[in-house]
Amino acid sequence: MTELSRTSALASRHTELGSGLEDWNDMGTAWSYNSDPNDEHDAIRETAGMFDMSPLKKVFVRGPDAAKVIDHVITRDMTTIYPGKSAYGAILTDQGTVCDDAIIANNGDDEWMHCHGSGESMQRLQDSAEGLNVDIELDDDLHNISLQGPKALQLLNAHTPIDLNEMQYFHHQATRLFGHPCRLSRTGYSGERGYEIFASAAVVGDIWDQILGHGTELGIMPCSFASLDKVRIEAALLFFGYDMTAEHTPWEVGLGFTVNRNKGDFRGKQAVLASEGQERFVAAGVSIDHDDALVGGEILNLNGEEVGIINSPCYSHRLNKSLALVHLRPDTAQPGTRLDVAGDDFSGNAMVESIPFFDPTKSRTHS
Repeated sequence: MTELSRTSALASRHTELGSGLEDWNDMGTAWSYNSDPNDEHDAIRETAGMFDMSPLKKVFVRGPDAAKVIDHVITRDMTTIYPGKSAYGAILTDQGTVCDDAIIANNGDDEWMHCHGSGESMQRLQDSAEGLNVDIELDDDLHNISLQGPKALQLLNAHTPIDLNEMQYFHHQATRLFGHPCRLSRTGYSGERGYEIFASAAVVGDIWDQILGHGTELGIMPCSFASLDKVRIEAALLFFGYDMTAEHTPWEVGLGFTVNRNKGDFRGKQAVLASEGQERFVAAGVSIDHDDALVGGEILNLNGEEVGIINSPCYSHRLNKSLALVHLRPDTAQPGTRLDVAGDDFSGNAMVESIPFFDPTKSRTHS
């Protein structure tokens, strides 16, 4: 077994629920529990599901030049992100390709929190900070619980002094929850209205237990990454390493909306702007004529010609469809297009669908 460099303070709770603590981002992660991922999926959509998202890396950028570093490292115009607000965007190489994605929060007082997965954010932050008055620190004591679903607001609002009804999407605030200091953020990875709770290792276990203690009767349950994968695919949310890599431009993977063309200089700016309109493929979604999830990596063909690849597959029992996020040649990505699927263990048909598959108007996250 590989020795991991990072450990969640919630690890023992995951093993009690049946997790083998598989590696993601150098931390033991609950990829599965003894519970049925479909039941977890139902909880997220109907009540709320709770995830340990501590494997995400929380990097603090502090100092007089922090805002300058942050604005240079990401494609969004961070000069418009005031204290208490966050933004999602792509982190680029000098060649204008996507080497990570991140949510960056302005905490005020020259402090920003850069939250990211397994990409190259830390190296890019350090590169952008060269010669500037700034401190960059990975804080592995700071953990992250995500509570996602229609009843998340009801539960959390009863146990914090702030009014979460007033918190807008992609906003956050330092507060207390069940008496513990934390930061609550109206963000998530599920296609539901939900909240992320950032708290220290010393208190995150009690917060987890308190949520279950007050939430079980509401139908709230712990959820694994197996169910997270289902809901994020339904919502067409990307996973770095699967749906995007450093070989892809933002335009090719559906992240063009994060590129603020008129902002000042940022890493990869000239290269990424020059690549617009040169897309080899585009991000799309397909449903497959199959009663199970594909494994990923299957080839998509049209009239005998290869036109795309399956990146992130799942089976949604709620939509009663085998779904996948894919890359498709731009001229074949029109919804309704019928494709052939070829893989080692599957041969069949697929149809291009509009994405997101679930809640296309995004009313559940934004309202």
